[in-house]
Amino acid sequence: MFGHSTFNIQHSTFTMQIILIGDPVAHSRSPAMQNAALAHLGLSRLRYAAAHTPLADLPARVAALRGPEYLGANVTLPHKQAVIALLDDLEPEAAKIGAVNTIYKAPGGALIGANTDAPGLLDDLREGGADLAGRSAVLLGASGAARAAAFALAGAGLARLTIANRGLARAEALAADLGGAPAIRAVALDDPGLPAIIAGADLLINATSLGWQADETPLPDPPVSPHALVYDMVYRETRLLRAAAARGARTRDGAGMLVHQGALALTRWTGRDAPLAVMWAAFVDCRL
Repeated sequence: MFGHSTFNIQHSTFTMQIILIGDPVAHSRSPAMQNAALAHLGLSRLRYAAAHTPLADLPARVAALRGPEYLGANVTLPHKQAVIALLDDLEPEAAKIGAVNTIYKAPGGALIGANTDAPGLLDDLREGGADLAGRSAVLLGASGAARAAAFALAGAGLARLTIANRGLARAEALAADLGGAPAIRAVALDDPGLPAIIAGADLLINATSLGWQADETPLPDPPVSPHALVYDMVYRETRLLRAAAARGARTRDGAGMLVHQGALALTRWTGRDAPLAVMWAAFVDCRL
């Protein structure tokens, strides 16, 4: 049942849309990246656009996707969990994670939710040379993006995973959902033991939204060791990354995750292999 949209894009008689649903979305590089890929594939009747969607408007926005002019959507903060109740079915991995960032149509028009964030993160970590097997990681956050990261990391052979969130209950709920393997613990961001955990970690990932504004950071001075990799899902140099680099740690922002998850989403919508090099080039052009 799952895989990609079965709509005949090439023979459509009107322009079809793919939208990015979120609040905010004005900052997103996805439209430039996806439209470059669609043009490269010769899919001239497809357009990708950002659609600012407050939570109150989410049901109507998802309902509109059932119209013939829509092929699917991406979903970003803060709707990756709330959108699930509005869909017809989920891919197994998305159901397990409990968060959706991609919507496509199955035969008959049913709206299917997928999560391409989790494999997109792993693809980018591996591209950056991260060796996860037997390592320890600290994950900041417990929202939809953090859930994808947690499930991806838990399945990648880590020895230890610590989930740190401002609200401890949400971190504990995510740790419980992971089922206890690898050795998983949940702590609050202000837990006095967190600095020592971070100091001993091989990987620190920021999956919170703190970082889109220049002065925002979940950790003003992360006590990371020089051997650690600090990864921020925000796809620009952040205050967290600058602070980590000052301590000698390796750093990587979320640009690669954005490109890889977008490529996996594009394949679900079109059934075509995504042109990664084209998507990267479009992202870089936006960044300059």
